[in-house]
Amino acid sequence: MILPTQYLLSDLLKHHVRCDQGIDHGIGLIGWMHPPVHRLLGWFTKPSNINLSRTVWRLDQLKGIGSEEAYVKGIPVNCDQSTIDSIPTLLNSDVLNINGGKIASVVDLVFDPKNGKILHYLLSRSDPRIPGTSRWRLLIDNILDQQPGMVSLNLTSLEELPLARSSIKQNFLRRSRNWREQIQEFSSQASDRLEGWFEEPPWEEPNLRESRRVSTINSDPLEDWDDHYQNTQTNNSLESSDKFVYDDRTFKGHQDDDDPWI
Repeated sequence: MILPTQYLLSDLLKHHVRCDQGIDHGIGLIGWMHPPVHRLLGWFTKPSNINLSRTVWRLDQLKGIGSEEAYVKGIPVNCDQSTIDSIPTLLNSDVLNINGGKIASVVDLVFDPKNGKILHYLLSRSDPRIPGTSRWRLLIDNILDQQPGMVSLNLTSLEELPLARSSIKQNFLRRSRNWREQIQEFSSQASDRLEGWFEEPPWEEPNLRESRRVSTINSDPLEDWDDHYQNTQTNNSLESSDKFVYDDRTFKGHQDDDDPWI
């Protein structure tokens, strides 16, 4: 069975350990690591709930990983819970930023099953036991200092680290941000189209709109003012003259006829 090139420690601890004799040694409890060189040396298992003894497996004893079982070869070493509590580890350590403020906790790690080299750690801002919480990938180069229960980084916030797994909240915020940007873009396009409809009627042909615009620009409202004024004055004079002649003729006719009242 071929081992993967990288694997999660939490996934390994979920598997039941079965040796080459077919004995089930229980599921994993905690990883056995050497923090100064960031290497996983092995892991501890719990054979039964009644027995208080614990079993230690070296990583080089791991020969294969199935869907539910991890297959090992060789004889393990028995120990007690006090030995497990005294081993050095960076898991569950507080992660401090460059200013000394706590920003997360170390909750998991990714390692190479062939040599035990830790590729990167996984950080969580909240309780890692809550399902669906986010995970940030912490590279070894970002660690400034490490002590039992504390890891100092050269960063100011978790947002500077790549997101390995987003939570339900993070997914909702990202989707809502995308929706808001799409709605704003659609509103901007609709506003531009509406302004274009107000400026130029959409049912006019482009040539008609252009000719109407050119004729409006080239026409001078004061160009025919003198001719129009003279024509108006001439028409008024003719109307006044005709009326005067008609009135004079009427008046003369009354003078030539005899007065009917005399």
